[in-house]
Amino acid sequence: MALLAEYRCKATPARRVVEVHDADAYLSDDEAMAAARTQVVAGNGYHLYLLSLQPDIDVEVAIRVWDVAPDPPAEAEGHVPVRIESDTGALVVNRLEYGPAGEMTLPRPGVYAGHAWWENRQATADYYATTLGHPTDDTFEDHLTQAWNSPPVTERYVLDLAHLREPEPVDDEEL
Repeated sequence: MALLAEYRCKATPARRVVEVHDADAYLSDDEAMAAARTQVVAGNGYHLYLLSLQPDIDVEVAIRVWDVAPDPPAEAEGHVPVRIESDTGALVVNRLEYGPAGEMTLPRPGVYAGHAWWENRQATADYYATTLGHPTDDTFEDHLTQAWNSPPVTERYVLDLAHLREPEPVDDEEL
């Protein structure tokens, strides 16, 4: 297994969701987002939704492209198989409330498949809940900002993908 490309960025999971999508895939998918509530990561082919348990502490999103996608690590909190098509050859990491957090140029356009896995999801949610337990006073907002900017663990989502095939051709008559 050879790592062909890797991209990492931080993203705030506004409404507890971070989205990864093809650069030209703008329409959201309510069914895929609902599936993420039970699967943690779910998609519709052009979008993947990563569901955090908290809305304010940045999470790390890593997209790694391999010649053959590896199995998720044994110590991962969870994992699911994923597939995403990118006609443009670019994947956007998007924060629903705030816009793009970053963009990865893939080695080539196409359909990619592999696994999404995550770690420290529950630990970050537990930490988030304890930060809200601070007494409400004039320093409460400063306390939250400091706590959320320096969590003791990093909630992390990793997409380990391999190129499967070329993208489906677009029929210009359908447009």
